[in-house]
Amino acid sequence: MSTLFNYWHFIVLGIILLISIITVILAFQQENKKLVAPIIFSTFLIVVLVSGFAIVVVDKYTKIAKLYKLKNKRILSIEKIIYSGIVKNEGYHEIGEVVFEIKLVNKGHIAGNVKAGSFFKPSGFSDFFSGGAGRNHKPQQITKEFVVARNLKPGEAKAFRVYFDYPPYFRSTSQFSKLYAH
Repeated sequence: MSTLFNYWHFIVLGIILLISIITVILAFQQENKKLVAPIIFSTFLIVVLVSGFAIVVVDKYTKIAKLYKLKNKRILSIEKIIYSGIVKNEGYHEIGEVVFEIKLVNKGHIAGNVKAGSFFKPSGFSDFFSGGAGRNHKPQQITKEFVVARNLKPGEAKAFRVYFDYPPYFRSTSQFSKLYAH
């Protein structure tokens, strides 16, 4: 994972480290020496947990990527779909990676066209008794992730193009796209 830390990361992690050092010093000043190790261990666990959450929160509010001019084109001859667009860093800090996620849902489940059996995913046990041992499972939802930009500076934009296999059995597909900045 190539994530870039900015000064907000270091400020938050410095505050967490300072609080943990104070807690360890107070643990050694404890009169009951049996409690020193559990206090230090608890402090360590809390520091790791809070640091993880702090990094995610700082990333969310300092690394802002937007998606512009998203277009898709299906190439029937090779059964692929191509997505192209532009990602732009709208924040004030550099972004290490921009991940584009596309989700395709068959039969427009979100639009209310849900038919019986649309969400049934057969298990191996039921296939064994129903005689479906040779059948292929056809997923009704496909999610793909692509890294479309690396090291985007503030205000910088970058064009991208990704493609992947389009299932030929999909009809009236709903498409959902997301961007993640790391």
